[in-house]
Amino acid sequence: MEAINALILAIGFLGALGIVATVVAPRLGVPILFVFLVVGMLAGEDGPGGIQFSNFWFANFAGSMALAVILFDGGLKTNADDFRLGLKPAGLLATLGVLVTAGGVALVAQWLLPLSWTEAFLLGAVVSSTDAAAVFGTLHSQRVGLNHRLRSVLEIESGANDPMAVLLTIGLVEALSAEGGMTVSHALLFFTVQLGGGALIGWGGGRLLNWTLSRMRLPEPLYPLLAFFGALLIFGLAASVEASGFLATYLAGITLARHRPRHIRDVQRYHDGIAWMAQVGLFLILGLLATPHELPALLWPALGIGAMLMLVARPLAVALCLTPLRFHWREQLFVAWVGLRGGVPIVLATYPLLAGLPAARTIFDVAFFLVLLSLLLQGSTVGWVAKRLDLLMPQVRTRVHRAEFELQGQSGWEIISYRVSRGTQPLGRTVKQLGLPDASRVVCLIRHGNLLPYSLWGRIEVGDRISLLARPEEVAALDALFERPRSSDLKQREAYLGLFHLAPEAPTAEVLRAYGATAPASVAGETLAQTLRRLLPQPVEGDRVRLAGVELTVRRLEAGRIAEVGLRLPKADEPEPG
Repeated sequence: MEAINALILAIGFLGALGIVATVVAPRLGVPILFVFLVVGMLAGEDGPGGIQFSNFWFANFAGSMALAVILFDGGLKTNADDFRLGLKPAGLLATLGVLVTAGGVALVAQWLLPLSWTEAFLLGAVVSSTDAAAVFGTLHSQRVGLNHRLRSVLEIESGANDPMAVLLTIGLVEALSAEGGMTVSHALLFFTVQLGGGALIGWGGGRLLNWTLSRMRLPEPLYPLLAFFGALLIFGLAASVEASGFLATYLAGITLARHRPRHIRDVQRYHDGIAWMAQVGLFLILGLLATPHELPALLWPALGIGAMLMLVARPLAVALCLTPLRFHWREQLFVAWVGLRGGVPIVLATYPLLAGLPAARTIFDVAFFLVLLSLLLQGSTVGWVAKRLDLLMPQVRTRVHRAEFELQGQSGWEIISYRVSRGTQPLGRTVKQLGLPDASRVVCLIRHGNLLPYSLWGRIEVGDRISLLARPEEVAALDALFERPRSSDLKQREAYLGLFHLAPEAPTAEVLRAYGATAPASVAGETLAQTLRRLLPQPVEGDRVRLAGVELTVRRLEAGRIAEVGLRLPKADEPEPG
């Protein structure tokens, strides 16, 4: 009994310490997940905690369960527009990109470490995928605002490339463990079942989960729990037939979010918290597994492999995948640098240990070192790199709360709350003068901490908090209504999008000549919108194109159509599109 109590005490203390430490992490400029990993290391056998923990089976079990929860949560956060926008580039990065990254790492690992080619490729596979938790957490904690497409690619890739890395790792472990290795036909069958079975079970499981949540009448707290256990059931079902449980749970989350069943916002909010708990537990356990006294012996080889991974293999993979899709070189550099490694490589590094491979401990220690290096070096500089590459897109939203609401048994409604800032459009107006979208209604107004009756609302003042009943598709219009048009953020946003506002119907050649530029022959007879559409097959707000010495930007989209174009003068020379 005393041992159980001591274990509960240790879990509570380590978890609380890690969460409290997240307050300090942003001030130090390091990713939050790095803090959890360090806390686990300090509690381990080489730290002051002195906890002896080397149960790799439990670490693999807990890690797999945590990753399933994290991937399901990542799928729930991916809306349909983001998925369509980022699917092609993210899909290439999650497949071809993973293979190229693994191969690049293998070339250096086989040279610097006493590993066979297959073992070196196994190490490459282990560290080949980016980490969803690390990418999401870092972009959020450092308040890195990016254009819609770039953020979609990063987030979808970080969720979609885990299954590919898992497939490569398990396949190579089986090949090294099996007598005579794995035949080509066996490898093809393995990958077909893993990918095809995982995709089918994930899609079918997501639809079944959507049907269940929409049809069943349960107490409200049970809907998120049903989704949680449904995700675990989908993962377990896929794994039991040797399909990819990680791919299945990720696709199930995407499918569920796309169909938006009853209480979907509650489900998403609950799983956001559960995913955080999974990340905390995962990184604490992985930190306990570490043996820092063994790392110095691998310091120089690991640094060489890390340099190859971050400076050569990942950028090469990104260039091969994104150049054909016309991604700007600045965006490619940023995507390459934000290839953060996190808990996934360490969990994958437990598979060789469980299989008893001779090089397993070396692979685990190097993978652990590379995760520390990536989180510390790349994770702490994400915001700085985005700023240096001129990719920061300042955000101007004043939304403070968003919650799902069921109106007389009808789902698909939300309560959206905003805080009124100086210079915003609603300031000084009455509620009737706001020009709200058709279905939106103001339900309450809070002033100086007091909920005012309707008769006292009057004209809207600075600091008022307004809550509205709205449809999800109206949220973008409400965000635009309540944004801060005189804030420093908006000034930066204006500079980013272009201080000169142009009509999309304006002839490109005439606009360029008006600003003293020589129009290239390729824009003859084109409008600004047509030129941008030709150079940007899927334009998003914030996209920029350098043309004849000036920069054209997509300032605003309406229903996928370019509604406003901006023009700015670049600070430095750079290549222009052909």
